[in-house]
Amino acid sequence: LTGSWVNLTCWCLTQDCPQPCACPSEPLLCPIGTSLVLDGCGCCKVCAKQMGEPCSRLEPCDHHKDLYCDSGVLSETETGTCKAREGQMCDLGGVTYSSGESFKPSCKHQCVCMNGRIGCVPMCASNVPLPSPDCPYPRRIHIPGKCCEEWVCEQTPRDHHYQSVVAGKHDKPESPQDNCIVQTTDWSECSAACGMGISSRITNDNQHCQLERQTRICMIRPCNSRQEKEIKRGKKCIRTPKGQRWMRFELSGCSSTRLYRPKFCGVCTDGRCCTPQTTITAEVEFRCPEGDVFKKKMMFIKSCSCHYDCPQDNDIFLAFNTRRMTGDYEREVL
Repeated sequence: LTGSWVNLTCWCLTQDCPQPCACPSEPLLCPIGTSLVLDGCGCCKVCAKQMGEPCSRLEPCDHHKDLYCDSGVLSETETGTCKAREGQMCDLGGVTYSSGESFKPSCKHQCVCMNGRIGCVPMCASNVPLPSPDCPYPRRIHIPGKCCEEWVCEQTPRDHHYQSVVAGKHDKPESPQDNCIVQTTDWSECSAACGMGISSRITNDNQHCQLERQTRICMIRPCNSRQEKEIKRGKKCIRTPKGQRWMRFELSGCSSTRLYRPKFCGVCTDGRCCTPQTTITAEVEFRCPEGDVFKKKMMFIKSCSCHYDCPQDNDIFLAFNTRRMTGDYEREVL
């Protein structure tokens, strides 16, 4: 019986998986918020199926959103339906979403609930056109009836309608960054009390001296870490415990290529909460099961403070608490 089952399984795999792999020459363009993943044969990258959509070995579910293919029967050739693994629900503006469910809180964002946390991607393009002879002064404007702002070309800058021609033809043109008064806000609170979250700030420290939103991933503490057990006798808080073991960061099913031993913010037993006070920002490289590699800026904690001014919200849209963090700067390598 065992031998027959093995032979049947191999026959099914042979029928489902093309030999050799036959993949499109051009990469697929998936809808915003949909992952590009390897099919079950390990051959080609396909657009992952979302919750409630039909799935199969060649059309897998989006594992980055913790979805799995529920076929209902033990057969390699049957199709199934993508379902979310059991997890905490999310609440946004009084609306409850199941773990793994995708939704649009506005026309500008596509979001997904992942085990109690909300992650979003912008629906509007964030590309910034560079000045050119045909478009020397690009400007973004709002068009009535459209959600996303669009870029238009202007021949003269907004603050004056003429341009000095004092510079010679061999002189280097003046960059907007040369006379830029840099303005940068503090980083916002991490969007999650435990596990991976998002922190953001607004700055014009860029080539065009234009305000833009920068983001970094953050982790104040791991979930289910039971830090209360580390509080010493007679104390009510553990402020900045260091990780007891080396770890890899996990983000949407991808893992950091390096091991880290980060510091986290602790907990209190008297109603206070502990949040980052001094942080640095560094790039972390991640590798996905499909082999893709990407880098993300991440907050690393240097010290924490414990206080009664505790943030109550748990997602990037509702987190209005902006406790000031000091000494934050960027580093290339830890």
